[in-house]
Amino acid sequence: MDLEKQPQQPHAPAARPPAEALDGDGIRASDADRDRIADILREAMAEGRLTADEHAERIDLVYRAKTVGELQPMVRDLPAASGSTARPESQPYAYGPEAPDGPAENLVAVFSSANRKGRWRVGGRTNAFALFGSVEIDLTEALFGQRLTVINATSIFGSVDVRVPENISLRGSGTGVFGSFEVRTLESPDAEAPVVVVNGYSVFGSVEARPKRGKFVADLQQRLRKHLGY
Repeated sequence: MDLEKQPQQPHAPAARPPAEALDGDGIRASDADRDRIADILREAMAEGRLTADEHAERIDLVYRAKTVGELQPMVRDLPAASGSTARPESQPYAYGPEAPDGPAENLVAVFSSANRKGRWRVGGRTNAFALFGSVEIDLTEALFGQRLTVINATSIFGSVDVRVPENISLRGSGTGVFGSFEVRTLESPDAEAPVVVVNGYSVFGSVEARPKRGKFVADLQQRLRKHLGY
């Protein structure tokens, strides 16, 4: 007995995402987004704007949040809320007067440690050398007197650690011989942002360069003018 062929049912069109998921509030929150909000809440508690109970309640909600829209209400009533869940607005970069060519800054650690951190004016070239020691270079509060900064890093049975703000460009290349050389590449959307290039090698040691979460160069022009007095 022949069976009649049943007409094929047309495929239902794929459902469109709800409208609210297409705007900024529906963007999935990243770990960095949550950490930035947590930093604002921690500072607010330290300043007395939030009680310990309020802080604990909001922190719990922050790390349960799935979207950026869920994070925003946590800091809406706090002074630092503007722009807290996104990168800072692009600002004009005003580099200081070019310093005359001279010797590179040298950071050397031999069975010891050396570091450069805090508010300081970065030169065009820095050499970092660690032999059974450690070198730390923290650029998150530094003043960039030029757009391009080159760091030559060498680690032998030691470590060289470089940290940069999240809104600059970080590049580099190197080799690890029975060790590690890792540069976490970062490209700023701002074509005028500072560029840090880390090159070198490690032998039975490590060289690492990566952005420091939650740290940004946002007021470069004002800071340079104040620091250089022009």
